[in-house]
Amino acid sequence: CCLGSGLAWEPHSRTVEQVHLQGSLEWMYPVWALHVVLEPNLSSTQHTTLCSKPASDFEGASIYVERAGQLHLVVSEADGARAHPVSCFSAHTPQRVALFLQASPQRGISRRMASFQYELLSNKSAAGPDFKKMALVKAPCRPCDNVELLMAVCSSDFVVKGSIRNVSHDSENHMSQVDVNVQKVCRQKTRIFQQEEASGQWRGPIQTLLQCKVKKGAGDFLFTGSEHYGEAWLGCASWFKDFSFIYQAARERRANPCEFQLN
Repeated sequence: CCLGSGLAWEPHSRTVEQVHLQGSLEWMYPVWALHVVLEPNLSSTQHTTLCSKPASDFEGASIYVERAGQLHLVVSEADGARAHPVSCFSAHTPQRVALFLQASPQRGISRRMASFQYELLSNKSAAGPDFKKMALVKAPCRPCDNVELLMAVCSSDFVVKGSIRNVSHDSENHMSQVDVNVQKVCRQKTRIFQQEEASGQWRGPIQTLLQCKVKKGAGDFLFTGSEHYGEAWLGCASWFKDFSFIYQAARERRANPCEFQLN
């Protein structure tokens, strides 16, 4: 379910707002089993992919995906949410994804909650073996061209100007994290980038794939991307001085898809 208002937009901003079909499920005191069917009901959808992320305190059940009458384990309570940060899988049939939550045996009554967030994605072709890692990343591991960069500024979930504080790599999960010192938050859907009370510095992490081989570099950058499950995922990025030149040239030609305040 989505909730929003056009009154929150500034007049003449020409910003393209993105909407993701996403939601969450909370199952308190899980017992027996729960069958969940998610249907996006999109007539143009050829294949549907579901990405889910268990809550940090996920317990009391295991999650299976149903394919051709068979159940395949996605999240095990024994492993915990830490071992399965995000799982993505394609639907066996178009426009339908079925999950099966099996409650774990327990003695007595204790407060347990099996909760997770999910996001439904539509793709025109069947998901390949690498789609599981690529599903949450909107841009490939290559520099965006000028048109893509200008559009990213208009349509991304977050747009920030800042410098790279540190880059850390997680080879086990094939992910990298870019810690950013933020000079200006142009847009963000949630409070991923926040101001530290002690230093007053705005900071925030951005996730990307390990194969993108992100390295720490000097100078100011423009970072754009999408937000998933409270995390920022890198889309198009550029040195800010290069973006300024590209934007000003496009504005002179009246080819900028939206207005952007450089200063």
